Amino acid sequence: MGSRAGADVPKQYLPIAGRAMVAHTLQALGRVPRLAATLVVLSPGDDQFEALAPEFVGQHAWLARCGGATRAETVANGLAELALRGVQANDWVLVHDAVRCLIRPEWVNRLIDACSNDAVGGLLAVPVSDTLKEERDGRVHVTLDRAGKWVAQTPQMFRLTMLRQALAHAGVAVTDEAGAMEAMGHAPKLVAGELENFKPTWPADIALADRLLHNA
Repeated sequence: MGSRAGADVPKQYLPIAGRAMVAHTLQALGRVPRLAATLVVLSPGDDQFEALAPEFVGQHAWLARCGGATRAETVANGLAELALRGVQANDWVLVHDAVRCLIRPEWVNRLIDACSNDAVGGLLAVPVSDTLKEERDGRVHVTLDRAGKWVAQTPQMFRLTMLRQALAHAGVAVTDEAGAMEAMGHAPKLVAGELENFKPTWPADIALADRLLHNA
């Protein structure tokens, strides 16, 4: 629902550069010919998507109102829907946050190129460059070593059945697909992403995304 964004509509429907966030996202994904189809997973009660993303139509534009209470549940339900639609056990699936509306086709292709021959799969991510502080009661508790630390992004790319098994094993508390794969003992590949592929969360983030899309 995007409550941290301070809006009265789900974050993916906030207008940015004249269109809903999710419409920008889907436009970019639609420019990746290697994607056989795109499945949008919505809340069962969603009644806004078609009006706010009217260009998402056609044979390769799939929609399912089977979203769950958590990200993990929503992704798991979406994977089950893909299996029903004929996606095979070893087919690659890319999971992307709808609100990462600055995603570019070349970044998606970079991930596919890096992972298509990998035994596990991987994710876009960027190395941490800032100093990290751990907080306790509003004060710095300790400074953390940033060496070797990355910020996870999406898309994240794994094989259908392997990811379904990982999500079932990890449970609903897992915050991304790579985390579920890690819980199964796998080591997802880190593929260099871009700082612009951030997830707008707070009002200031959304304003920044708006400026970047206006200038694109």
